[in-house]
Amino acid sequence: MADENEFTLSDHKQSTTNLSSSLTRKIEYLQALNAAVEKQDDRLVYQLIDDRRYSSEILKAKQKNEKFENEFLVSDIHDQLSTFLSEKLIKYLREIYPFFYFEEVQSGVYQFYFGNWWGRRLFGELDVLNVKFDFIEEEYEKLSRSFALEVENKRYNTDTINELSEEMDNLQELIDTQDQRDERKEEIRRELKRQSQEKVSLFSQVKVKEQKQKLIDELSNLTDLDEKANDAYQKIKSYEDKVLKLSKEDTLLGYEKQSIVAKFGTFENFEDHNKALYRDYIADLIATKGKVD
Repeated sequence: MADENEFTLSDHKQSTTNLSSSLTRKIEYLQALNAAVEKQDDRLVYQLIDDRRYSSEILKAKQKNEKFENEFLVSDIHDQLSTFLSEKLIKYLREIYPFFYFEEVQSGVYQFYFGNWWGRRLFGELDVLNVKFDFIEEEYEKLSRSFALEVENKRYNTDTINELSEEMDNLQELIDTQDQRDERKEEIRRELKRQSQEKVSLFSQVKVKEQKQKLIDELSNLTDLDEKANDAYQKIKSYEDKVLKLSKEDTLLGYEKQSIVAKFGTFENFEDHNKALYRDYIADLIATKGKVD
């Protein structure tokens, strides 16, 4: 009678075969990747490190090749792979996007600037392994918005600059009307003094009190305007600095727009190229190195 505490073990021979087969596939994968690296075959490296995407976008195939199911084996050397693949990729990008300037900030990590002019903007990072731009969202939105505002004949900061300019005009008016306010305050004080010295009938007291309160309120309002006028010079200087900064930003955005139009014609074409960058680059590697195996 069988012992109820015993459990069935899997077939050891079959387990050995399965393990050996798995190890062999991993070894073959690493050997294939190493061979591609030694041959400087960037196209094959991209296929090996992300066969699912390669099959979908390049081969237009849905089934994943079993030979390339072990991409996770190189997950700890992505920085080295990025460094290896960056040379040809950045050379290619410099031709397609001549206005992007790349800089390696650490091993395998590349950021890029828009333009080579003074005050140029840091625009994002280059994802070498996925062949795509990781744009800084805020900076990209400014550029996109700048193109959208062209139909209104506006620049990115036009509305903000107009608001600041209007506020500066108001502050300047406060400064320019100081003498008029001083004269009016003196008139009010004389009138208040006169009213305080004038004897009025009981019947007129309510009306006189109302008039006096109106004068006091007006005097208080004029005093508030004086305080704003005292701060006006400093505020105007602050607003002028802001307008200058915004104007410079509009100038840089203008340079960026000109660069994109000169190369791509429209912003929409620029975006389309960004979306197709992986496919276009692999196609360029294939054309340079040869057809897919």
